[in-house]
Amino acid sequence: MKHFVTILIVLTCLVLPATVSADDAEQAYQKARKAYYTLQDSARKQMYREQWERVYQLFEKVYLRYPQSNRGDDALYMCAKTTAGLYGVSRIKPDAERAVELFEQMADNYPDSALADDALLQAGQLLEESLGDKTRAYVVYQRLLNALPRGDMYQQAAARLQALTAYAPPPPVEDPEPVMSATPQPTATAVDTGERRLSGVRFWSNPGYTRIVLDVTGEAKFSAHFLAAEPKQNDPPRIYIDIEKTALDPSLKEPKVVNDGLLQRIRTGTPTAETVRVVLDLHSIGDYKVFPLSDPWRIVIDIAGDTAPELKRRDPEIRALPESDGDAIAKVLKESPKDQQPLHLPKAATSNGLRRIVVDAGHGGKDPGAVGPTGVLEKHVTLKLAKELSRELTRLIGCEVILTRSGDVYLPLEERTAIANKVGADLFISLHANANQNRKAYGIETYYLNFSKNDKAAAVAARENGTSLKQVSDLELILFDLMANAKINESSRLAAEIQKSLVDDIGHKYSNVRDLGVRQGPFYVLLGATMPSVLVETAFISNPREEKRLTSKDYQKSAASAIARAIKNYAVSNKLIAAR
Repeated sequence: MKHFVTILIVLTCLVLPATVSADDAEQAYQKARKAYYTLQDSARKQMYREQWERVYQLFEKVYLRYPQSNRGDDALYMCAKTTAGLYGVSRIKPDAERAVELFEQMADNYPDSALADDALLQAGQLLEESLGDKTRAYVVYQRLLNALPRGDMYQQAAARLQALTAYAPPPPVEDPEPVMSATPQPTATAVDTGERRLSGVRFWSNPGYTRIVLDVTGEAKFSAHFLAAEPKQNDPPRIYIDIEKTALDPSLKEPKVVNDGLLQRIRTGTPTAETVRVVLDLHSIGDYKVFPLSDPWRIVIDIAGDTAPELKRRDPEIRALPESDGDAIAKVLKESPKDQQPLHLPKAATSNGLRRIVVDAGHGGKDPGAVGPTGVLEKHVTLKLAKELSRELTRLIGCEVILTRSGDVYLPLEERTAIANKVGADLFISLHANANQNRKAYGIETYYLNFSKNDKAAAVAARENGTSLKQVSDLELILFDLMANAKINESSRLAAEIQKSLVDDIGHKYSNVRDLGVRQGPFYVLLGATMPSVLVETAFISNPREEKRLTSKDYQKSAASAIARAIKNYAVSNKLIAAR
């Protein structure tokens, strides 16, 4: 995250005028400050996350637009303080972790600020008191003493450091390289580890974005670590993942050479008898996030480079990797190790036009999706809709359209978003058909990534994710962290345009069309998208009347035309294309 913020500020400085109006920065800061104290004065407003997020966004705009003004440090400090306030209400640990991160960023970006020592002290206090991570707290307090000996927080930090002497960290591991022993350790076998092993490594990569998936045959404890480049030793920046009590499949012992501008190669080894290590050698890095998916169990690593995805002409389809017998829809997103940096993928580069859209046909292959009363499969309906939408978008807008699948093939959920990120898409549209145990349920609804606001939205997310309602609730505990840089506002506007267009257009041609509205939900297929992204439930395949409509070419064309028009309206209103 620290690398990313530095890069973002540099890029911001390049596109801003040489002189920034101090009055503009001051005015924007005072507006945010007023909103902050208004929130502090209202106990009722403090109970709502969106109120805290609104204040956070106001401060964020100040330090992103005016990073070199005399309010840049104040604004970033207040972003951290607002997030800490949110944690005080939510008591959700990712909120506290996010606040720590922001306080440390402030000290990194503005080391000469009078608030730098305040930021580090508060980061240490959160780590020590709220997160119970006294070793990390010790490191932060030590940093304050070393870097800011004249700060007015020095004495407090020194007292806390003395109290935490027992938690001083051990010397760092100097060599993260995989241990490739000529004689394999006798305990590092599938039998001795309960037959759990690292069975596969998959990746989608370009100079600005990489997603790597490590397939493991069972749930395992793991830790992730980052090492900065060491030019004197000719070592690149590296991320390495240690997976405990796991064996290495013999087929993965040879390094995978990538060399695409971001990821150099992927290496594996066994540094201890019961540990598998995966080392990612990088050309550059902006930020990264590591989190597990289950059923089957896997570890996902998202890496943001220090450049935006390069736009090149590509084939109209990105094909799936070969299926593996043990693969199935990703289900549960669990909490990452506490020492992980959260993912904040770089925003897509500003464009003068809508260049590329990725259309995702939900489900496919061995995942049929929902099944209608007469046996119609969701995977077939969504593919026909996707192809029709591709034709309509090409005709109406003229941009490039990429289908995640053009045939009846299986794609893991993590691959769909990876495709959109990899090709530098401007929009991501995932098409689905809804379902309900009550066959009388009908209507149209459109979702974007966020916390679910009601039980019905959570139920839809659970069905599309292949999880239980309890698991959806667990996901929301860390969703705020995972989607911290997702384009939520743009996605909500896109969802509103699509929902209105679908209801209006289809309502003119068909009777009994119900507007179920725009909703929010924690959908795995949208996690990590760096562009506005939505999930469209075009009708209820579980309803006999709407199942029949979904198989109709006329309905498919009407729905596709409505979505295409909505995307054009969205693009015009956001000046991505000219009105014509």
